[in-house]
Amino acid sequence: MFGNFIYFIIVLLIYSTYQPSEDTNFTALETLFLFILLTIIFAVITWLQFQRIEKQVSKESFAKLDHKFHAALTRQSVMAIVLFSLDIYGLNLVSFVSNIPFLSIIPTLQALLFLGLFVFYLAIVWAFAHSPYNALYATGLPRESYILSNISFSVPVLLPWLLLSGIADIINVLPFKLPKQMLATTEGQVLYFLVFLVAVAMIGPLMIQKFWRCKPLEAGDVRTRIENVCRQAGMEYANILYWPIFGGRMITAGVMGLVKKFRYILVTGAFIRFLEPDEIDAVIAHEVGHIKKNHLLFYLVFFVGYMLVSYATFDLLIYGVLYAEPLYGFIGRIGMNQTTLTSSIFSIVTIVIFLVYFRFIFGYFMRNFERQADTYVYTLFDSAKPLISTLEKIAVTSGQPPDRPNWHHFSITKRIDYLKKCETDKSWIGRHDWKIKKSMAVYMTGIILIGAVGYQLNYSETGKQLNQHFFETVIKRELEKTPDNADLYSTLGDIYYSRQNYAQTIEAYEQSIMLEPHNPKALNNLAWLLATCEDQNFRRPRRALGLAQKAAELEKAPHILDTLAESYYVNGKFEAAVATAMRALDLVTGDRSYYRKQLKKFMDSTLKTRTTA
Repeated sequence: MFGNFIYFIIVLLIYSTYQPSEDTNFTALETLFLFILLTIIFAVITWLQFQRIEKQVSKESFAKLDHKFHAALTRQSVMAIVLFSLDIYGLNLVSFVSNIPFLSIIPTLQALLFLGLFVFYLAIVWAFAHSPYNALYATGLPRESYILSNISFSVPVLLPWLLLSGIADIINVLPFKLPKQMLATTEGQVLYFLVFLVAVAMIGPLMIQKFWRCKPLEAGDVRTRIENVCRQAGMEYANILYWPIFGGRMITAGVMGLVKKFRYILVTGAFIRFLEPDEIDAVIAHEVGHIKKNHLLFYLVFFVGYMLVSYATFDLLIYGVLYAEPLYGFIGRIGMNQTTLTSSIFSIVTIVIFLVYFRFIFGYFMRNFERQADTYVYTLFDSAKPLISTLEKIAVTSGQPPDRPNWHHFSITKRIDYLKKCETDKSWIGRHDWKIKKSMAVYMTGIILIGAVGYQLNYSETGKQLNQHFFETVIKRELEKTPDNADLYSTLGDIYYSRQNYAQTIEAYEQSIMLEPHNPKALNNLAWLLATCEDQNFRRPRRALGLAQKAAELEKAPHILDTLAESYYVNGKFEAAVATAMRALDLVTGDRSYYRKQLKKFMDSTLKTRTTA
């Protein structure tokens, strides 16, 4: 089930890293035909896969059929991701719907549309998997309940993204400048993400339990036992709820919520029916262990850690894509669109980073946190034998091999073996706690180092130089393709100016002006350099004034008039500088402090001239 979380996040990454291309691979009619054809082929292959397994139910051993069923389920779920990728990158479906007005205004709606498409593909898988599932495990679960349980269990993983993205869309639509300006900066985005992550982690369980249609557990012996265990452990909570996942037929329980006001204990109907009173106590003690050992808080830390990893590797990924330019030439010869190729590389690398982080790092801690929650039983009770018997019941009733490996839990066999070791030697409890402390120390050290790398790449002088080199390389490569592009030369001049390479700056601006004589940006920037350059050897006051006058004729903008005023000033025409500075100040709509300072400088020089005269 937890694998579905991974599938949904991968699909979200595939969608979010795709950059729509202006040119599509097929016409709208061809795309529709291929979309329907691929969907039918996928459905037929999925049906054949599970039909074959169902026919073998009475012919092969349970263990072998169980392996085949889960292998087919995983294989077809992955194929659903592949089909979704073909829809995005091969059929360019996003390009066909991105121009729809209401979808372009609120991009989250468009994303939901495509996520709904993936849910449709998975629903096909679950629909055909239902018959062999029932034949193998004799659950008696209706097809509709099986499909809806899979969907309802998986979709909440997208709720944080949905709220995060949806609120950002609303902020961008509303006529308020400050929130938009904050979201336009890296710092603002990080702050927004962190605040939102904490808020969702706190109140998210309230929304999730409503989405799962959980109902309060009625008063009685079971509820009283659960309340007593929580009281003994000193754990507070909002409510104890029925968890209707898969019709309540699974023996399982759970806990969610960082704060007591939004903390819920979840139990299924099978949990109540099949477990003995001391087994119920043991399972609830396990769930209490997750809270007492701060596992939910650590999960929040891991998500922040992933954000740091993604942030730190983003620039490295961009550099990698840049220096893969020779590959573009080869791909171009076989007819693949470069925008699509770049998006594909971003998607693949992003997904690989995500899988490595969550499958191996996050998965490692999940498995060990579950073991630590198992051993927490000894904090409240003398023995974990009731928990061992519960695990044995789960193995029998689920019909799944107890030694099956799992990326987020140790196998039932391994969990039982470890508890038996603790039964004979309690020192194994402390050893595991120490293992987790050491692992967390290593993890935090690694995250701090990665965060430092990210900071260096984005905010240090080295990072700025790397970024400048990156943009210079990109612009020069584009100039090789379009040597008559005046805007590219102007931008190249800006880069050289930031490095104080004044000779190259002048050369780039001059080239831009030669290609486009009426380019106010290049005229203005060159005028400013020639008027104010800190290296006196590059100052040309008269040329600066001529360029600034021409730029001001083309565009009446505050910064252009400021350059003209400065040019008058360096040529000794102080009154003209004052008059022009006043015009610039009148046009300013934002912060006026710089322009007031400029005007004061010019007025002071005018007064000095008059006094001297």
